[in-house]
Amino acid sequence: MDLADCYKKVRQRTDAICEPLQTEDYVVQPVVDVSPPKWHIGHTTWFFETFILKPYFAEYQEFDPNYNYVFNSYYETVGNRVIRTDRGNLSRPTVIDVKRYRKYVDDAMYNFLACGNISPDVEELLVLGFNHEEQHQELLLTDIKYILGNNPLFPAYDHHYVSPKAQHSDGGFIRINEGIYEVGFKGEGFAFDNELNRHKVYLNEFEISPNLVTNAEYLEFINAGGYHDFRHWHAAGWDWVNTNQVQAPMYWHNMDGQWHNYTYQGLQTLHLHDVVTHISYYEAYAYASWKGLRLPTEFEWEVAAPQFSWGLRWEWTESAYLPYPGFAKAPGAIGEYNGKFMVGQKVLRGASEVTSPDHSRITYRNFFQPELRWQFTGIRLAK
Repeated sequence: MDLADCYKKVRQRTDAICEPLQTEDYVVQPVVDVSPPKWHIGHTTWFFETFILKPYFAEYQEFDPNYNYVFNSYYETVGNRVIRTDRGNLSRPTVIDVKRYRKYVDDAMYNFLACGNISPDVEELLVLGFNHEEQHQELLLTDIKYILGNNPLFPAYDHHYVSPKAQHSDGGFIRINEGIYEVGFKGEGFAFDNELNRHKVYLNEFEISPNLVTNAEYLEFINAGGYHDFRHWHAAGWDWVNTNQVQAPMYWHNMDGQWHNYTYQGLQTLHLHDVVTHISYYEAYAYASWKGLRLPTEFEWEVAAPQFSWGLRWEWTESAYLPYPGFAKAPGAIGEYNGKFMVGQKVLRGASEVTSPDHSRITYRNFFQPELRWQFTGIRLAK
C-alpha cells in the first residue's frame, strides 16, 4: 500500500466536496446533529495531527494548541472540547485559518510518510484515519444538504450533481431458508471493530424484498393517512410525529397541492420512481406496519444482501446496535470510536449515494438514533 498516495487521494476528495461552497456555507450549524463544514475539515486534520504526527513524528511542531479543544469531537482520552451544539458559534478560527491548518498538517504528513519505516501499528492508525475521513466525507455531504436545504431560498449545492437511479427487480420477494449462518467481517482489508468478531446466528425462514421502497409507494402511505393513524407507530414514534408535527419525509414540501423535494440541484418536483430517502426509523417501521410487513434484522440483511442490489440508501433494520460476541474496545482514545455508542441506536446496513468510494461492504454496521433522518436513509421490507 502506498500510504502517501492513499493519504493524498482521501484529502483531495474532501477538498473536492467543499469546492462548490461559499465561505458563509462553511460556518452554519442549523441543528445539533449537523456540523459546519469548517469543523469537519478541521476535525479530520486534527485526527492526523493528534494520532500520527504528535506521537510519532519527532520533528513536528503543533500548529495551534487551542485547536485540540476546538476540533476534538468526543474523545474523552484526549481532553476537553467545545460541546457539539456550539460548533456553529466558532467564527474563529476563520475558514482561511482552518485551510492553513489543513495545509500545514498535510505538508508535515507528506514529510513523515516520506521517511519510510512506518511500523505496522502506525500503518493501522493511518488506515483508520483514511476511513475516518471517508466517514466525514459522507457526513460533509449530508450536512451540506441539510444546511442548504433549510435555507429558505433552497439554493443548489451543485447544478451538475446527478443522483444515481435504483436498479428495479421485477421479481418477487427473495426467500431465505432457515438455518445457521455466519455473519461479521472476515478476510483481508480494513474493517471497523464493531464488525468483529465473525460468528454464527440462527435465522428462521424469511423473505426480503429485492427493491427499496419508492417515493410513489411511500406517498400512498401519506395519502392513506399513515401519519395520523397511531396503530402503525411505536409509542415513542407516535410521540415524535405529534411533537414535531411530521407529515412527510425530510425535504418534502407540499406547494400548491404538488409535492416537491429538495435535492443537491435545488428544489424539484418529486420524482415518484426514485427511492424514498431521509426518513427516520420510526417512519420506516410505521410504513412497514401499514403494509402488513416488517423491517429485516441486520443479520437477515447481511445473509440476503448478495442476492439484491444495495448501496443507494442506508437501510433501517430492526436490530439494536449492540456488540458482537467477543467484542473488545482498543486501549486509549481509539477504543472510543464505536463501542461507547452501543446503546439506544438502531443499525443501518448498506451504503448511500454519498458514501465514499470503496467505503462500503456487506458487513458494515452504521448506526443512528431512531428519530434521525438527515442521512440518506430508506426502507427495504421483509416478511
